[in-house]
Amino acid sequence: MCGIVGYIGKAEAPNILIKGLRRLEYRGYDSAGIAILDEAGKMVVVKSPGKISALNEKARAEWPDALFTQAPTGIAHTRWATHGEPTENNAHPHLDESGEIALVHNGIIDNYLALRARLKDKGHHFHSETDTEVLAHLVGEFYKGDIFHAVCDALHQVEGTFGICVLATREPDRIITARRGSPIAIGVGDGESIVASDASVLLAHTQRVIYLDDNDVAIVKKDSVDIRDLDNIPVNRKIAELEMDASAAEKGGFEHFMIKEIHEQPEALSNAIRGRLDFTHGTAVLSGMGTSPRELSELGRVVMVGCGTSLHAGLVGEYAFEELADIHAEVQQAAEFRYRNPILDRRDFVVAISQSGETADTLAAVREAQQKGAFVMSLCNVVGSTIARETGRGVYLHAGPEISVASTKAFTSQVAVLLMMALKLGRGRRLSREHGLEIAKAIASIPKLVTQVLTQNAHIEELAAKYVKDEHAFYIGRGLMYPVALEGALKLKEISYIHAEGYHAAELKHGPIALISKGIPVIAVACDIPGKDKTLSNIEECRARGARILGIVTEGDTAAAARMDDFIAVPSTHHLVTPVPAVVALQLFAYHVARLRGKEIDQPRNLAKSVTVE
Repeated sequence: MCGIVGYIGKAEAPNILIKGLRRLEYRGYDSAGIAILDEAGKMVVVKSPGKISALNEKARAEWPDALFTQAPTGIAHTRWATHGEPTENNAHPHLDESGEIALVHNGIIDNYLALRARLKDKGHHFHSETDTEVLAHLVGEFYKGDIFHAVCDALHQVEGTFGICVLATREPDRIITARRGSPIAIGVGDGESIVASDASVLLAHTQRVIYLDDNDVAIVKKDSVDIRDLDNIPVNRKIAELEMDASAAEKGGFEHFMIKEIHEQPEALSNAIRGRLDFTHGTAVLSGMGTSPRELSELGRVVMVGCGTSLHAGLVGEYAFEELADIHAEVQQAAEFRYRNPILDRRDFVVAISQSGETADTLAAVREAQQKGAFVMSLCNVVGSTIARETGRGVYLHAGPEISVASTKAFTSQVAVLLMMALKLGRGRRLSREHGLEIAKAIASIPKLVTQVLTQNAHIEELAAKYVKDEHAFYIGRGLMYPVALEGALKLKEISYIHAEGYHAAELKHGPIALISKGIPVIAVACDIPGKDKTLSNIEECRARGARILGIVTEGDTAAAARMDDFIAVPSTHHLVTPVPAVVALQLFAYHVARLRGKEIDQPRNLAKSVTVE
């Protein structure tokens, strides 16, 4: 959830590190810091609570200008607080007892209290509440002139997860980096190397990248990368080519990344769908699944695991798998999956859904499913991510970088790919070619449907102004519209800080309707799908208690629109596809409410983009 950058090369390390941190700020923005080696080989550190802009201002005030252009080596970090408040003392980098070793860290050291007590007994003094400072001191305790061996010795003592960069004054020609459960990528440039927790940082320097695996430790120099395991045995990691454009991580004239990414959805969806629909046989072509028709026909159950937005996408997929493939499907919260001892066997098809491909809970679910012999694949957006590599099979979204913490284009792309997976599975079972062609054509129309919703941006902004002062909101829907209601409520609460709850419409009378009072907004997703009439009845129950109803309805459905105080009309389409245009309307609504409330939309408080800790 935090961001790491390390640089060793020609010069200007502070400038490069600050730019890298800005790329990573969406991963954590409670505090930040930089450690560099100046020309004399002295460790120089600056840290600040708050965002990267505050760190930059402090560094400019404290450091001479020459340091920004002459220092060739440094490490940096932007933090999402886990252990300790977001203060300057708790910010990374942390130093060892001697002050000659600096370390930045993503992850959680589970046994840090025991290590801290042991080090205190040996005379170590701590200045923060963090688990990371303990690791820095532990490296210093083992240091005898070889920083690589000191890091390995320290990590042998560690229980938990880590992605680290380490710098030592006595070995200025190298950065040591290692990972276990927290991503690290190394960019191989021309006379320079850059380490980061997200490959997007590398784009300004190189397209060549090495992804570390768990328990890899790398000696990174400006012109070489030597990777070994914790026992000092050399390992081989291939150099991959990044498939990203640096401009994709820029706002491109939009006020926020979120609204840019909402408007990128037609293109993102086209990329997710392109080349994957077979209109001759009425099926989907998803070679990354690595399965034969016979294997698909022998599957007994689909289990989707994910968290947050990815969980909601899985709920849409659940309906599609059951309807198209006549197979039992269920969605499980990834954080609970391995702790409940799930019942799995070789006929279970487990789909791990994660935008980043680094979500710690989902990765743990993958490993548990593999341990139990299930057929496991991934649905990720980030090429080379840990979940994608560990499953060995899966489907990439190709949605492009998603910088805003609140997911938009990744969600709609996940839904589109899950629909194609259900189509492929269905055609290998009982789904007819004619029905398959109908579904394939509906999926192919998704980018156009989303474009139609985006033309209503101004209208949705006007509606948002009518709800901007509310502090509570209820979202309701049935069937396929239930996960849409959950996702709409999540978007509103994430970025506007309005208390928003998503409910199955049938659950209202089983408790939540007690909270409905005069003037309370109810956002009802009442598109024209099976079960709509029941949703309309639930809307009447809310109206009878004085609620204000904002409806998401199907274009031309005047009867449903007449039940609403306000409404947004989305294009008519196949009911399995309807969640996509409906959720885009709710994304726009949440965005405009948050913007009118003056909130920090791309970096909402307490949240981070990639949840790499449990």
